[in-house]
Amino acid sequence: MGHISGSSSAEVEAPVDEVWRVVEDVLTAPDWQGGLVAMSALERDAGGRPTLVETENDIKVRHVKTWVRFRYEPPARLSWTQEKGDLKSVTGSWRLEDLGDGRTRATYTIDADPGRLLGMLIRGPVEAAILAMLVNARPGELKVRIENA
Repeated sequence: MGHISGSSSAEVEAPVDEVWRVVEDVLTAPDWQGGLVAMSALERDAGGRPTLVETENDIKVRHVKTWVRFRYEPPARLSWTQEKGDLKSVTGSWRLEDLGDGRTRATYTIDADPGRLLGMLIRGPVEAAILAMLVNARPGELKVRIENA
């Protein structure tokens, strides 16, 4: 397996500012994102937002740790890039689009290269499960978090 990549969207019955508040609160993401075990801030910006975060993910075959750098562009985009970790590379983002009438389209995108060794473990059904968890499920998880709060 070379890359874990894809994009998925969901329409959330909430205004974009409300959706942004959940997305930008990156340290609470393990509370609602499957497979995300822990996050801890290593650096913060002048506003107190985490900018460099250590993450721990359960990717079915093992737990992986990464340090990711976040970039905030309120209220439309949150992006991240791995600075170091168990994977060869990771980039991702949330993109929020105001649909009017108190609705928001949330799009999650990720591109991760697990590297050669870990990539050899991620094949067949495991690969499909990881894609389902890391790509396809994220917008639905956000929708449930906001609409059922």
